[in-house]
Amino acid sequence: MDDDKMSASNLGRSYAEMLGEEAWEAEAPEAPPAAETAPATPPAPMRILEALLFVGGAPLTAPRASQVIRGLSAEQFTEAIDELNRAYRRQNRPYLIQPRDQGYVLTLRPKFRGVMEKVYGGVREARLSTQAIDVLALVAYRQPATKVEIDSLRGAESGPLLRQLVRRGLIQVAYRADADRKEVSYGTTQRFLDLFGLHSLDDLPKTQEFV
Repeated sequence: MDDDKMSASNLGRSYAEMLGEEAWEAEAPEAPPAAETAPATPPAPMRILEALLFVGGAPLTAPRASQVIRGLSAEQFTEAIDELNRAYRRQNRPYLIQPRDQGYVLTLRPKFRGVMEKVYGGVREARLSTQAIDVLALVAYRQPATKVEIDSLRGAESGPLLRQLVRRGLIQVAYRADADRKEVSYGTTQRFLDLFGLHSLDDLPKTQEFV
């Protein structure tokens, strides 16, 4: 993808807003003093997309990416994803970018997923307390769910249990707090689906099946 298609000024400004820092300017001062450090160069759009994928959370979509990289078109977004995947194949990386839920996620290649099992434990090692299972079920059925929602439904503090489930790779941050969303929201992961033998969330038992 041609990185020059986007304005460096807009790119720097939007990326800086995400980090809460001063925006990069497209042009350096005409005659900077010799003792001063040269202004920072904004990262290439593809590198920013790669960083967003590594951060994780909800699948990365073109509209979400364009909020960070102003001027990024859906076509440019798809081209960048394809180019990153080609680079990963050439470099024999253990991960790749896969489509999921109208967006894209960075995930391990199948032959490397055993590494994750060694880190997080397999199905037998993923034993959870009754309280943790309750929280996991609430997240699964109500995602994206906030801690306040889970606490209210359980009538108890759920913070430690949510953190435990995140560490075990069963849930993840689906949406981070921002100006429009005051709280972090949680959702289940691919590992959750794998451990419970589900192809997608549509395979979750319907509530009436428990009656």
